[in-house]
Amino acid sequence: MVYCKTDEEIELIRASCILVCKTIAHVGSMLRPGITGIELDREAETFIRDHNALPAFKGYRNYPNTLTVSINQQVVHGIPSSVEMKDGDVISVDCGTFMNGFCGDAAYTYALGNVSPDTVNLLKVTKESLYKAIEQAIVGKRVGDIGFAVQEYCERKHRYGVVRDLVGHGVGRDMHEEPEVPNHGKRGSGPVMYNGWVIAIEPMVNLGTKDVLQMGDNWTIVTRDKKPSAHFEHTVAVRKNKADILSDHSFIEEAIKNNGELMQI
Repeated sequence: MVYCKTDEEIELIRASCILVCKTIAHVGSMLRPGITGIELDREAETFIRDHNALPAFKGYRNYPNTLTVSINQQVVHGIPSSVEMKDGDVISVDCGTFMNGFCGDAAYTYALGNVSPDTVNLLKVTKESLYKAIEQAIVGKRVGDIGFAVQEYCERKHRYGVVRDLVGHGVGRDMHEEPEVPNHGKRGSGPVMYNGWVIAIEPMVNLGTKDVLQMGDNWTIVTRDKKPSAHFEHTVAVRKNKADILSDHSFIEEAIKNNGELMQI
């Protein structure tokens, strides 16, 4: 069952999503060689609680932290650690908040220092595919149209590996609601989308193979061939003519401009 949100509920979800993006921007302003995921995580939790919200990830299915921090070949769900980040890393930061009864969700992949041109292009294409997918999130289209847009652009046009094992999802009072939103699929397939659906669209795309593995911590997902991965996410509301993007990456992109250690994608 997919629950269509009212306009009032969508605005509450938007507020949570904006806080997510401000949190990701806050930790992005701190990114530099030598910093650790644990340091970022502590800052993120403090930032969220200072804004009268709760970290939605912490405790979800016993997840131990506020952020997921996934570096290089880590696709998603990386547990923040004491490993120091280094020049040339790409770092996916995923975050969720719970505020006023509703969740927010978004993610962004940062490029720290001198990242290889091949990896920079992976990030660029993955980010572009997110917006191509969002163009499909309108009333009367089908969920498969979203996955088709990502797969067509990333896999067929650019020859990257689109992850099959993980999907986007509905967002509302719970962090993960119906429907599932894959990043691959056939045009015109899957459930029809209705006005007021709120979904997280999140392309996860690998430089090499699409195949992934789960690490022994039961969370971290890595590429099977150890090549880098990219992950970008927006939460959107399905509308009649154009999807309403509830999260806002502009806060993150402003933080990138102001941090000389980060590359603009």
